[in-house]
Amino acid sequence: MTQQPPPPGPGFGPPPPQYAPAPPPYAAPQQPYAQAPQQQPYAQAPPQPAAGGPDFLAVDKRNAVVVDASGVAFESSGLSIEFRWPEIRSVHYQASPSGKALMVAVVHMDGRFCECVVEAKPRSRLQEWFPQLAWVLGHYRPAG
Repeated sequence: MTQQPPPPGPGFGPPPPQYAPAPPPYAAPQQPYAQAPQQQPYAQAPPQPAAGGPDFLAVDKRNAVVVDASGVAFESSGLSIEFRWPEIRSVHYQASPSGKALMVAVVHMDGRFCECVVEAKPRSRLQEWFPQLAWVLGHYRPAG
């Protein structure tokens, strides 16, 4: 009588040799007193808003518009996009046709545009936002 192999253990067992994971590459031991290589600063670090510079913020339940020293940022339903001042050709804003929301559009240098709509609750807040937004945009973009 021939001998049968033992019954398989729990699970599927090891993978066939052609699919087995490769052993980790040999890493040379590091010298304990070697100096770490000098790290190069990033080519373009994100600019930080100027301390004390004016900013504008309009927020509702889903959307937000922020204007500050670095540029204009929109957030819509959890997604955000930032436009830096050198990328922006112009910024436009107006009240929605219903008069219940602020509509802000950023026109990119290549002509593309993006807009964000923020509801003003109470409606009187919209009348507060217009002079604030005009003043902040005038501070960072005096020519338009």
